[in-house]
Amino acid sequence: MELFDNLLLGLSTALQFNNLLYCLIGVVIGTAIGVLPGIGPIPTVALLLPFTFGLPPESALIMLAGIFYGAQYGGSTTAILVNVPGETSSVVTCLDGHAMARQGRAGPALAIAAVSSFFAGTVATVVIALLSLPLAALALKFTAVEYFSLLVLGLLAAVILAHGSVSKSLAMVFLGLLLGTIGIDVNSGAARMTFGIPALSDGLDFVPVAMGMFGLAEIIANLERNEVRQVVSQKLRDLVPTRADLKAAFPAMVRGTAIGSALGVLPGGGAALPPFTAYALEKKIARDPQRFGKGAIEGVAGPEAANNAGAQTSFIPLLTLGIPANALMALMIGALMMQGIQPGPQVMTEQPALVWGVIASMWTGNLMLLIINLPLVGLWVSMLKIPYRLLFPAIVLFCCIGTYGISNSVFNVWLMLGCAMLGYFFIKVGVEPAPLLLGLVLGPQLEENFRRAMQLADGDPSVFLTRPISAVLLAVVAVLLLAMLSPAVLRKRTQALAE
Repeated sequence: MELFDNLLLGLSTALQFNNLLYCLIGVVIGTAIGVLPGIGPIPTVALLLPFTFGLPPESALIMLAGIFYGAQYGGSTTAILVNVPGETSSVVTCLDGHAMARQGRAGPALAIAAVSSFFAGTVATVVIALLSLPLAALALKFTAVEYFSLLVLGLLAAVILAHGSVSKSLAMVFLGLLLGTIGIDVNSGAARMTFGIPALSDGLDFVPVAMGMFGLAEIIANLERNEVRQVVSQKLRDLVPTRADLKAAFPAMVRGTAIGSALGVLPGGGAALPPFTAYALEKKIARDPQRFGKGAIEGVAGPEAANNAGAQTSFIPLLTLGIPANALMALMIGALMMQGIQPGPQVMTEQPALVWGVIASMWTGNLMLLIINLPLVGLWVSMLKIPYRLLFPAIVLFCCIGTYGISNSVFNVWLMLGCAMLGYFFIKVGVEPAPLLLGLVLGPQLEENFRRAMQLADGDPSVFLTRPISAVLLAVVAVLLLAMLSPAVLRKRTQALAE
């Protein structure tokens, strides 16, 4: 009964007019940036963070979540019609989706992609609701000792989700932790690494750092890439798929949803893993694997379902434990902190309307996407004609206004521009900024819980190993660290970076 009570609470929150409006804004923006190659959900969420500052926490999180899963829909539209994946997760959809478009079946391909995404989103919402309660019950047993161990696991997750060198990722985490110590020490009142700059007394503001490293840096890098985009088919007839299409696609939808739901929860699974895995499975179990790549509808349904299910279930570790499953969830942690909410297991009990409102809004958001996506296909494709050189100055202006507006501080604008240059440097040398950002966000909490745990244990560090939950979490950290430092894993990560 508690599950139904929570879902009713979530629906009552999600169905409020202002939350429905922000959900609609989120999914429309998400679809638009999913359509435009190079402007993904991570830069967009980073750029929009300051504009959520004055919103209620529920509305802010609902809109940001809508941007994330809305981008999965938008990416499939251009993958099918233009053979350009708007999102990494839509790369696989190009293979059979675009082949169907060339055969004059763009309508059924788009319809199956939308239906698969809606089906997977609905199932993923149920999965989130079912898993949230037992994880929340476990979280009630947490003290400062368990929180510290959980945060260590969360920081290691940042290393897992980063690509390339493990040592570089670990260095980025430690750099983020170091940056997180800037400001006035809450215990002693001493200034740490402020260099006499009053603006640094409260520490580095998360928003300009995120906007610079994730938003502007990625957009600067995109200015170097010249892409020629040609739309194969804009004439969309027979958008309603035939019974034969649905019969062929439905089993692939179910399998894709199961794969995406499982892989989305894993730290570092990434956007590409669920759709690629679903496509490989469909091709392996197909009676005629030769059809794949030539317009097999299962090659659209399976990956699209996995893609959307993975996007939504990645919220489970964030909402229940405060651990990010990917880089975008690290930004969501920052959004929570902007609203004065400390991410972690206590959020489920202290902010039930927020958590269940976000969960319920995923279903309403997916329903909105199903309704608005297909009729507006022409609009989404026409957006591809906007030159990137015109988008860039508008985005920079938008960023500067948003960053200044948070605290009316010019220092934040310069901090954002400095982080943009640093983020661009990281892109050029092949280092991901996500671990640094997570270290910056979780560092102060890590320090606070470590100090509190030491006070409770009279300075005895063995308390982290004698408490059962803490010991299990640290054991998982040790196993993951050993696995990542093994020669086979290091070689694989190096090869993935080279590709």
